[in-house]
Amino acid sequence: MNYSEKAIDAEQRLKGLQIDLPAPPKPLGAYVESVQSGELLFLSGTLPIENGASRFYGRIGDNLTIDDGRNAARLAVLNALALAKAHLKSLNRVKRVIRLGVSLVTAESFREHPKVADGASELLAAVFGPDKVSTRLVLGVHSLPLGLCVELEVIFEITD
Repeated sequence: MNYSEKAIDAEQRLKGLQIDLPAPPKPLGAYVESVQSGELLFLSGTLPIENGASRFYGRIGDNLTIDDGRNAARLAVLNALALAKAHLKSLNRVKRVIRLGVSLVTAESFREHPKVADGASELLAAVFGPDKVSTRLVLGVHSLPLGLCVELEVIFEITD
């Protein structure tokens, strides 16, 4: 078995990064947070919510900086990891990140969307390994739930 075939020890990587996952967020409406179909785990949109409180309101490139956006994306991906762990019981069941969708509320003239999205992508790479990084779609949008600046959609390939 070569390195790429070995199980990813995401739980140990989280400990090494000194990251404690938050409690998984609760749905804000009539939907479920995760659905498994075969070897795929689909997560509903995750937001930059910390300890039940919304963070990072506004528009990136207006009242929020690129660093604010990166921190919002990082917080949203921590919530996504918490949801995945709640569903799977261990992040070591994740084979790879298939898709990361990043929606950003930005000023009309803002052009640095990839830099903001990297706040989520870089943490996923640190947890699962650089060879498990996903495809990605980054969009600028007019508004997101609760007036927050970032929402993520994540799809994982998983093992039984």
